[in-house]
Amino acid sequence: MVDSVTFVIFICLVALVFDFINGFHDSANSISTVVSTRVLSPRYAVIWAAFFNFIAAFFIGTQVAKTIGTGIIHPDIVENHLILAALSGAIIWNLITWYFGLPSSSSHALIGGLIGVGLVKGGTDVLVVKGITKTTLFIVLSPTIGLLLGLALMVLVLNLSRNSNMTKSDKLFRKLQLFSAAIYSLGHGMNDAQKTMGIIAIVLYSRGLLGPTFYIPFWIVLLCHAVIALGTLTGGWRIVKTMGTKITKLRPMGGFCAETAAAITIIGASLGGIPVSTTHTITGAIVGVGATKRLTAVRWGVAGTILWAWILTIPVSAFLSASIFLILESFY
Repeated sequence: MVDSVTFVIFICLVALVFDFINGFHDSANSISTVVSTRVLSPRYAVIWAAFFNFIAAFFIGTQVAKTIGTGIIHPDIVENHLILAALSGAIIWNLITWYFGLPSSSSHALIGGLIGVGLVKGGTDVLVVKGITKTTLFIVLSPTIGLLLGLALMVLVLNLSRNSNMTKSDKLFRKLQLFSAAIYSLGHGMNDAQKTMGIIAIVLYSRGLLGPTFYIPFWIVLLCHAVIALGTLTGGWRIVKTMGTKITKLRPMGGFCAETAAAITIIGASLGGIPVSTTHTITGAIVGVGATKRLTAVRWGVAGTILWAWILTIPVSAFLSASIFLILESFY
């Protein structure tokens, strides 16, 4: 019994490591626009983002966590090695993409890991088609919605500012970007912290530690938001450069529009219980803002490289997690 409880604690700690790396990896999404427009220094930007990552715990329920916990694979098949393998595959892929400066999705890495181990454990019958379909659709929809909203907001703002000079506009939008960066970080915390909540809760539920009904205890909510905020504080500087400067050149006006568009998309998805990629969404919004200048203002070669990372995330994470699961099973 002691060994079993110890292993559960170990898996929960691995889940928190994933949560920390998620914040570390995705901090670039939260701060890249506000840093690239020089509204905040990197040091203050990560503090700003981490604070709003944490207080997101008090603004929304746990719909996304429930989707991760019960909406990707059937909870009946969940056991310790399966979750450990899913988390390990997702962590490895996150570290690989961080090393190469690619803003891939921590969310989809985790979902890919769950799908991979689920297929090995019980075949296609254990997959929750409805949850996977909803999540897969938003691989395309979240960056598209972000792009369209970014484009529309930028066009609207440009028209409203047509009688203003650049100096006045920059001064106004530098202030407004503090607000938009805060709302984006709030949305990031709302969606991304919940993925780890779902994993920890399903581990505890599978061991009978949550009672007969699956739910997310509030202490797990607070813990996961605190850890993702700590991860954000470390900053993923390699990805900041890609997000903030390599896709398109941003001014405060563009940064405000990109962050606002992405925040609206992410918060809407969170309310619907849909685990989306905050990385995909902010990238789409940045591309939408850049396209208002001219199509050549967007560095499509960089965007294409990012797109390949997106396409590969779920299958590679699934393969890594499935392989780790088979290795673990051979020892037990």
